[in-house]
Amino acid sequence: MKRLQTLLGIALTGVLLNVGLSASAQPAKPGEATVVRVKGPASYSLGNDKWFPIVAGKFLPPGATIRTGDDGVVDLVLGKAIDLPQAKWVPERISQSVDSPVRGMTSFKPSAEQNVVRVMGNSVLVIEKLTTTDTGADTVSDTELDLKKGSIYASVKKLSPAAQYLVKTPTGIAGVRGTQFSISLNDDGSIRNVAVYKTQNDDGLVLAITPASGPVQTYLIADGQIWQPGNPNPVPMTTELRNTLQIIFSAIRTIYIEVVNFDYDHTKVLESSDFGF
Repeated sequence: MKRLQTLLGIALTGVLLNVGLSASAQPAKPGEATVVRVKGPASYSLGNDKWFPIVAGKFLPPGATIRTGDDGVVDLVLGKAIDLPQAKWVPERISQSVDSPVRGMTSFKPSAEQNVVRVMGNSVLVIEKLTTTDTGADTVSDTELDLKKGSIYASVKKLSPAAQYLVKTPTGIAGVRGTQFSISLNDDGSIRNVAVYKTQNDDGLVLAITPASGPVQTYLIADGQIWQPGNPNPVPMTTELRNTLQIIFSAIRTIYIEVVNFDYDHTKVLESSDFGF
């Protein structure tokens, strides 16, 4: 993996990333992943194979593993913790609604300054690294995710030149900048496909594949393209797939949570809005 990451770094630098020198003004601070929406069975572990249910408002540190069931879906915002009202349960921070069945509500929309990941059903995702460094002139982020099983959709902001965002898989690694994309794995952990829905400034996505034999294969996947094993190059995605991704990424970027049955005895029920399916 170290060899792969080195080769990927070279490819990313030469093709599109123009990575600068590491920031040294301030030490890197660990970030957190905020769970902003959950649907179906999902759990997390901080180690020792101990698993706990995931709920909206939960903060997950680097090292956490997210696991979803067949129908489970989890939306995460990566970086700084998002202080949702239900995270710390502060009743006075939830405004009353005019609709009597809904006693209060809050809405949250990820801006261009936040990275959002949707973990799909029957998936396992590890947050390996999540740090931010304040250089004085900029904030540099370093994100490394490890997709061990299943599939994810992710919306990544336009990063500073010195920042990096990597998604590892059992057979390859993707480097991303200012991109909305999806990665799906086969049951054996090999990559089924990588699709890029939209990019900022034609940044695209660099994918490095480690075949069973032979050299590492590197692909640049541009806006509106999909790569699948067996294809020598990425190809334009179908209109049907593009329309599907448009719905999903629209839902990802509009996190909307309703808090119902609000009581002051700390009883609450969370209902999530449409996930875009």
